[in-house]
Amino acid sequence: MSLQEIKGVYDGIFSLGDLCLASIQLRKLNLRPFAGPLDWMSSPSLSSVNQLLKNRFSGFMDRANLLPTGYSTGINTPEPFLVVHDQKYGIVSSHDFKADKNTLTNLATYPEVRKKLDKRSKRMLSMCENGKKILFVRTEASFADTLELESVLSNLVKNEFHILIINHTDRDNLQEVYWPIHNVTVLELPEYEKWTNNDHYWQQIFEGVSIK
Repeated sequence: MSLQEIKGVYDGIFSLGDLCLASIQLRKLNLRPFAGPLDWMSSPSLSSVNQLLKNRFSGFMDRANLLPTGYSTGINTPEPFLVVHDQKYGIVSSHDFKADKNTLTNLATYPEVRKKLDKRSKRMLSMCENGKKILFVRTEASFADTLELESVLSNLVKNEFHILIINHTDRDNLQEVYWPIHNVTVLELPEYEKWTNNDHYWQQIFEGVSIK
């Protein structure tokens, strides 16, 4: 699919990782009216995300699989949070467990985090079941993992969906890349200072995209 083909009105737009970058950009562009389950997570392995989706979030962030390993800060605040690994799926939470209420040996606010993540997961699954048109955005993905993702989503999403892959490379501009996968648009953006220097490219990408 070309970039032009993703233009349109969507019932929902969800980030599928690999970091917070897609969620931050969707929020800047007013295309994120609600949070998704992977918005503020680190999910370096798309293959593991595919398994998570295939399992319909079963076992996601279950307490028995969590390993606190250190400290991070909030999205828009220097407030400290714990870094907590979901060892089942290789996904990392860095912005859910506040360090003033949790420790490396006691995740005291786990019930609250569990409730929040369950709500987000159920919302996404409901959108997959009932939404007429959905866009999924993933930064950093290989051809093989994207091919698997398209297959997983084809079984999960009942109606129309599109996948936007954005890979960061050593190039100095925005470039469309053709992959022969149904429903998939692939772009490359500059890797250099990707958190701060590519806002104009993200605006260009999502021009003509809106949420109902």
